[in-house]
This record gives sequence, C-alpha cells and structure tokens, in this order.
Amino acid sequence: MSRVSPGRRLTATLIGLVLAVAAAAAFTGSAAANSTTSATSASRGALDCNGFSPVQQSIKPTGACTDVRGFPGDSANTDDGRFSDNGHYIGHDEPDLTFLSSRPGSGNDVTWVETLGTDPVAAPTVATPGSDVTHWFELSIAPWFSMALCNPYSYPQTSCKPNSDSNAPRQGYPGAPRHGYPGGVSSFLEVQFYPPGEAPFFDNISCDNTHWCASLHINDLECTLNFGHCNTNCEEPTNFAFIQKDGVPTGPAGPQVATIATDTPNADTLLMNPGDTIKVHMFDSALSGGGHALEVAIDDLTSGESGFMQASAANGYMATNIGNCKGIPFNYEPEYSTAKQGNIVPWAALQTNISTQFEIGHWTPCSSLSNPASNFDGLINFTAGDEFWLTCNGPYEDAAGNDSTNDEGFGGDAFCYPVGDTHDALNQFGVFADPNTMTGCLDFLNNDIDFDSTSYWPDWPTGIAPTATTPGSFVQSAPTTNGQTYEQSFFQTDVGLSEPTCGADISGCTVPPSGPGNFYPYWSTVTNGNQCSIVFGNVASGPGVNDYGKDSQYGPDLRNEIGYDEFESTPTQAVCS
Repeated sequence: MSRVSPGRRLTATLIGLVLAVAAAAAFTGSAAANSTTSATSASRGALDCNGFSPVQQSIKPTGACTDVRGFPGDSANTDDGRFSDNGHYIGHDEPDLTFLSSRPGSGNDVTWVETLGTDPVAAPTVATPGSDVTHWFELSIAPWFSMALCNPYSYPQTSCKPNSDSNAPRQGYPGAPRHGYPGGVSSFLEVQFYPPGEAPFFDNISCDNTHWCASLHINDLECTLNFGHCNTNCEEPTNFAFIQKDGVPTGPAGPQVATIATDTPNADTLLMNPGDTIKVHMFDSALSGGGHALEVAIDDLTSGESGFMQASAANGYMATNIGNCKGIPFNYEPEYSTAKQGNIVPWAALQTNISTQFEIGHWTPCSSLSNPASNFDGLINFTAGDEFWLTCNGPYEDAAGNDSTNDEGFGGDAFCYPVGDTHDALNQFGVFADPNTMTGCLDFLNNDIDFDSTSYWPDWPTGIAPTATTPGSFVQSAPTTNGQTYEQSFFQTDVGLSEPTCGADISGCTVPPSGPGNFYPYWSTVTNGNQCSIVFGNVASGPGVNDYGKDSQYGPDLRNEIGYDEFESTPTQAVCS
C-alpha cells in the first residue's frame, strides 16, 4: 500500500519556498513540462553539489554526490575521460555491487533488507594507521542504494518515459552512447545512509553521535550529449530530504532554494540505531492528487519505527532548467521497468541502475590541525561562521612520509574539525551538534588523492560483529522485486578516475590504488545454512565466507571499451540468489 505525504507545515525556514510549493500542488504528472512556474535560485543552495557554481554558494559542499563519467580526449568539460566541473576534476571512489534482472519491476520496485553497521565500544584513535580503533564515519560517509530516475531536464536533454526500458541507450553495453540513441534523460537516486560520530550534518557527516539517518538524494546533470555543453552555473544540482517519520522534508528539497533547514534533522527525522535491521523499499508511489512519484520507505524492524519520503513536487522536489538553472516543480519517477544490463544512467561513472555501494575516501584522521579559516579559497563562508581548519597534521597525512603539505587538490585538506567541536557558531541557525568524536578532515571536493586516509588501510570490518578496533559490517540480503530475486550481479569501482597515476599509461590504474595502506575494501558473502548475507570490508575468513578474490573481484580496467577508467567484473549468477 502506498502512502501519501501529509500536508506541508510552513515554518520560518520554509518561507522562501511558499510560492513554489503552492504552485507545485498543480502538478500531478511525472513532469511539469507545460509549467510556467519556476523557482529562481537563492544565493545559497544546491545548484552544484560539488560547490563550484559561480552564481550560488553551496549549502553543503561535502562531495556526497554522483560521480560523473567523461569521454576520451579533452574538452571544456572532460579531461581524458574525467569529468571537469568548472575546471576542477571532482571524483568519488565508489566500490559497487550491481544487480541485473529482466523481470518487470526489477528496475522500479526494489526492496533491500540490511543490518546497519556497528562501531567498537572504544572511541576512535589516531596513532597507528592500520591498527587504530576505527569507526564507520572514517570508512564511508555515505553507503547508499541506487536507482535510475526519469527526468526530461537532465543529461542528455532528450525525452523520457517513466518505468520503460525504451529509455535504454541503444549502442550496446557497455558501449558509450556517443553513437546511436544516447538513452532517455536520467537522474541518479542515492538512498544515502549517514553514520554517527561527526555532526552536524549541515557541514560534516552525521545526524548525531549515536544514530544512523538516511535521505532521498537525487542528482541531475545539466549537460547535453557527450558533455558538448554544460551550464556551469548548475552542473550537478541536488534534490535532498531526510527520510522522515511524517514524510515532510525538514526544509526546501529543491536545489535552487535549499537552506540550512534542508540539511538539519528535526524531531521527525528517522534515526536508527547501529545494529538495527531495516527494510528499504524504493518504488513508484501513487500521489493523493493523482500521478506518481518515487517513494523511499524505511521500516526499522528492530525498533518498530518507520519513515518515508516522496520525490514529489508537493514535497519541493525540482528539476532544473539547463538554460537558466531555474527550478521546475517535478515528480521524479523510476526510469526503467527492468534492471537489464544496459539499463543505466548514461552519464554516471558507475554503469548501474540497481546497486549497493559504499562511498569511500572522504575522511582523514589527524593528530592536530593548523591554518584556521572561515572561507575556503574564495568560495566564501560555506559554513555560515563555523570555523574550520585547512591542514591536517600527522599521522595519516604523514603515513606516506612527511606529506603534510600535500593537500587534497584544492586549497587545503578542508573541512577539518578538532575532537570535541560542537560547531557553536551554527546555534544561531538552530543547528546544535554533539561533540565531534575525532580530529580529522572531510575531503569534500574530491577523493583522497594520495590514498592515505582510513578507507585505504585494513581497518575495515573483519566480520559481522565489531572487534575491539574494527567495526561490524553492514549485513545485507540480496535485493528483491515483488518477492523475486535478481538473476545476475557484478562488481565494479571507479577508483581509477581518482588515481593521479591512472593516465595515458594504463599500468598506473590499479586496485588497490598506490598508497601507504596498500588496501582496498571488497565484497564477501557469508552463508550459514539457508541464509546468505552480503558483507563489505575485509571479511576473508570464517565458516561459509566467499571473498570473490578480494580486490581482484573488481575485474579489469575497461577503458578501451567504454572510454574511461572503470574496473568491472563479468556478470555472473547473483550473489546470495
């Protein structure tokens, strides 16, 4: 049974969206194609999740957005297969497990069941890389589930029919859509989960120090086919709302008008305990006024609490006009009927539709910080007065030698915060945070380009339960659609796009990447009787464990086939099917 979001409650933080919300009530279909109503961008918002819009400061420049693929050769928007946002490469390291199925519904009605990761009892430590007490926020800032969504205002600016395999690129798989039909216009859904320990979410990672929280997060791409033209004012806009117990966003969801309230959980935000077992259902939901929109519903099977969010115009979700960056009230819907091979988001670095993934390489532990700042290399005052630091000192930035001057590629290591920071400057905006549990840096503009952060040391879970120093793994069941399993799966990662050594010489493209830890996390399955579970990290031994060759599971670099560096294995019978 689908649920309908209750009426929006107007607060002071939502005043800027009142007119847009009122207009949105008229939209009940998938697109507002005939609309004359749009939202003009505010001075701060989410027009570019990478933070490089020249017309709008980012409300949350933390880099937890979809990595964009490039094409061979160089242009204004690509650099030898890497996508360039206003002259800057923005990369994310995303080890991924994608599921394939030809069953109707497998692309638009998906259920996952998982047990959330748990941390060691002891606080995280910063002393000896590879042997420290490690918590989940160090390893992945945003584990997520994905789905391709239909949006006629995104790349490649063609057309799109919701819930239809007719949208698939028709140049084969994994052939680039440079030739033939490029595919229907696509947006990328990430149902992101945020670990405890480093709040506030607005300019850090966590909702609080003890709970996981989640969001319905959508990225569009405002570029034409083959990135021939991109609107640099709004290249990768983000729609965002937390999963809420009442289904009402905490603030404006649309990129043009997002506020601090958008990224600040409230009393109705669904908070989940580490170790809770949850069910996540992603599907096309009927709306009270007619039409449909993508809904994400989460049931916490341990606590009995539930939350949901609909990506609807009534909830403030907006597509973006490539010409002027204005927001168009919009009901996002799934793009495909099935999860067949080739039904992909054609602009995303990962070749996927239905997948589970851990975004890694965004957190570096530090012994101390230096170079305090209140603005970031001319990108003024992202954090509304919340002081941060630019430079991480020791031992992880020192792990490859004395590389304290080796920042992460753009103006410093920022954002860096000391242990115990409560971000008091944000109290004036109604943002209150638990004390940060570790001194460290959130490498937000791109990945950890020297690969010395926690993600690239063997500090990952070694099993389902935490040890004295390592977390317990997420424990996932294989996805189902209408009770049916998926036929195939494959492993992939786009780490090559973040490797400085991965250039013209393909020998420099490696898994694990070159770094002092010499480690890369991998997928395993654990079988106990009739129960098969998917785990992630460093689970290589124990009864019923299959590690699929550890980091070799990601397969070869497919540059010659798809034009950019994507490590991808051959699809086989789905894990845990």
